[in-house]
Amino acid sequence: MAAQPAPRQTPLRMMLFNALRFEAGWLLCVLGGSWVAALTGAVLLGWHFWRCAQPGEWRFIAAFALLGLVLDGGLHLAGGFDFGEQTLIAGLLPLWLWMLWPLFATLVFHSLAWLWRYPLVAAVGGAVSGPLSYLGGAALANVSLAPWLLPAPAVIWAALCWGISRYIQRLAASD
Repeated sequence: MAAQPAPRQTPLRMMLFNALRFEAGWLLCVLGGSWVAALTGAVLLGWHFWRCAQPGEWRFIAAFALLGLVLDGGLHLAGGFDFGEQTLIAGLLPLWLWMLWPLFATLVFHSLAWLWRYPLVAAVGGAVSGPLSYLGGAALANVSLAPWLLPAPAVIWAALCWGISRYIQRLAASD
């Protein structure tokens, strides 16, 4: 990924607003389906880029969106998800699921900035919250999960969060 500025201090109210925007976006995407996700994503990402994003942060968000298509798309191709009759992006994912990736990326330099100082805590948090998000989203969106699927996101999100932590630490060290 392209070089990003080190996270700057974000006031608590802005951090809370950032986290609440993500949570509202997650819920709207999961419950509303792909059309709602398209609108929700456009509004929330547009707001983020207009009001909150650091210079160059769009590169990180775009890379994370692509990563989500590859990782969750790979899990779908391996038989981890059954989306029924939902329309899929490139035959891989419904838009509502894919949109969760760039929305999550809006947290990295803002409300989750504190977390990246603690790589082990970040990895454990990813290992727990990743599968819980998949489980909750599947239940709300009527998606069937293969029995093996939940351990896979635990490993993926632990590695992702540990990797983000190391990446942020390298950015901070280079300043």
